[in-house]
Amino acid sequence: MLIHICEPKSDEDFAKYYDLRWNILRKPWNQPRGSERDDMEGRSIHIMACDKYNKVIGVGRLHFNTLHEAQIRYMAVDDCYRGKGIGSLILKELENRALKKGAKYIVLNSRESAIDFYKKHGYFVVGKSHMLFGVISHLKMMKSLNKD
Repeated sequence: MLIHICEPKSDEDFAKYYDLRWNILRKPWNQPRGSERDDMEGRSIHIMACDKYNKVIGVGRLHFNTLHEAQIRYMAVDDCYRGKGIGSLILKELENRALKKGAKYIVLNSRESAIDFYKKHGYFVVGKSHMLFGVISHLKMMKSLNKD
């Protein structure tokens, strides 16, 4: 399977990027378009995975909360491509970008269904986070980026 990881550049790229985020993370809970975005979009690093036909099949976002704390949000992989390593590729790219920009650690709020995925990549649970839409429980997770 030929997959490439890139940043959305054009308006068309961003439209496809946000469409996948909405379809996976918001539409199943009857949330309106636009709910897949927040006020950090312009200050974030956006990563997407595309197949050989340039179809967006996975997305993820990174922003900084402090000089040394990066946060990953809006990780999503098209249902047809789950379990094929796409999420791992996106996560690794976001971690590399965070490290290059000086992050010492990464935090994220994981849906319970994704806890094992993040644990497999070195994240650990630090506590409860929030309940999204009153039904999707999240746990706060963290990973140190220190190499020592």
